[in-house]
Amino acid sequence: MPVGRIPSASYYDARNRPGASLYRARQPYLIKNAITGVVIVAFVAGVYSFTIRAIGQDDFSDVPIPDAPIQGAAAPHTTAGVRSAGPA
Repeated sequence: MPVGRIPSASYYDARNRPGASLYRARQPYLIKNAITGVVIVAFVAGVYSFTIRAIGQDDFSDVPIPDAPIQGAAAPHTTAGVRSAGPA
């Protein structure tokens, strides 16, 4: 069989579009797959909402907040001995 050629017993036509036989083959699984998809999405949404609620109940009022760090004196900025890379 040449590489890239679709076999003649395919569910797709010459333009690679699904045929009626493919729709008939998928029909028994349509409802089951839709229900499975809804269950998975509901589970993910439930876990997400539970996590957001659990995090929202945290109370950080008992955690001491440290003071701001003391900033030291800044070094003087001198450009006397610095040469630029551009034309002078």
